[in-house]
Amino acid sequence: MQMIPQLAFVAVLLFFGFLLFRRIARIRKNILLGRPETINDQKGARLKTLLLVAFGQKKMFKRLLPAFFHLLIYVGFILINIEVLEIILDGLLGTHRLFAPLVGDFYTFLISFFEVLAVLVIIACVVFLIRRNILKVDRFHKIEMKGWPTLDGNLILVIEIVLMVAILSMNAADQVLQARGVDHYTTTGAFVMSGMMTPIFGGLSDGSLMMVERAAWWFHIIGILAFAVYVTYSKHLHIFMAFPNTYYSRLTPKGKMNNMNEITNEVKIMLGMSTGEEASPPPEGMKFGARDVNDLSWKNLMDAYACTECGRCTSECPANLTGKKLSPRKIMMDTRDRLEDVGLSLQKGSEGLADGKSLLGDYITKEEINACTNCNACVEACPITINPLDIILQLRRYVAMEESGAPQSWNMMFQNVETNFAPWKFPPTDRFKWAEDLKEK
Repeated sequence: MQMIPQLAFVAVLLFFGFLLFRRIARIRKNILLGRPETINDQKGARLKTLLLVAFGQKKMFKRLLPAFFHLLIYVGFILINIEVLEIILDGLLGTHRLFAPLVGDFYTFLISFFEVLAVLVIIACVVFLIRRNILKVDRFHKIEMKGWPTLDGNLILVIEIVLMVAILSMNAADQVLQARGVDHYTTTGAFVMSGMMTPIFGGLSDGSLMMVERAAWWFHIIGILAFAVYVTYSKHLHIFMAFPNTYYSRLTPKGKMNNMNEITNEVKIMLGMSTGEEASPPPEGMKFGARDVNDLSWKNLMDAYACTECGRCTSECPANLTGKKLSPRKIMMDTRDRLEDVGLSLQKGSEGLADGKSLLGDYITKEEINACTNCNACVEACPITINPLDIILQLRRYVAMEESGAPQSWNMMFQNVETNFAPWKFPPTDRFKWAEDLKEK
């Protein structure tokens, strides 16, 4: 009978481990639907970006108030979960507070420190709930945030509060049982925060207290495991995706656009510039730009999964600020939604990319991508170096080069560039006529 809790714990661990493994494998397959792209240069610079931006939260601190409270949740999330290691070992071995006898008084200090962090996490979550639902910060209430995105943001904050309360309740009930000398409950001394809650449980019997302590223990560990699975379906996947995403982020200047080598070579030959290659038609089946998610690179798709939906990009976008439909955040959300739809279809053995839909048109409209000014404000604003502009440019490239569907004013400019090597409608020989009057003077 004593082995039943351990066997139950192993079963719970394996169940959630299977769900998590299956979901991670699905996300990986979805990302690999994108075009191959080699990113293995400047490893030192990439590691520095990872440490400063993902671990150090460098770009978050452009807005101090939310950055401070986000830091509390971030630090709390990392450090408090160290305690999960002890819970897992206790569950597997059938022990209780395994590390307490090993580290002595330091254990009391450590758990007290975790509890202080837990209270700070609760405060930070409450502040964020107030910002979202009472103060109604504008970037959390754009049209793309209606429905599930708003519920998801609130739900995760509530879950974090409940999990922190479970830790404090577990520790408070545990301390009362310790004080009563109940077997199996190792004496640890009073913890700072949960120690204040012991009067709440003081009137309960030993049996009731043990039920409260065990219920909170199970609720906390199952909650942590369920949370880990849930975030893979949520915008909060950035908790994990921020790290690889920042490592593989672009290190070139933000204003630099990626040209298509085939087109660049053709233009150079047309201009009489030696490239060492002969002009040749593009490979059969080659597509200029992107129409669907498989035309984007795997890094673009990783960006979509890493998006935090914080809206900083959209709040800085000049097109959005002037009432245009473009929202860089929506571009990333739509890309992820399309990728999820395709991945789910493939998982079911259905048509996948051949479902009659595409990212361009069914998810993202031409009106949205044509509103972009290429200013890179969204790229600069993103706290984890996501690049919505790269996706916009590839979609716009497809419209211009595959569909010839760019606005008429753009087509005139393209024609002038092709014939006159400049956006203006006069030949290169007339380009310096404006200076003739200066010569006469």
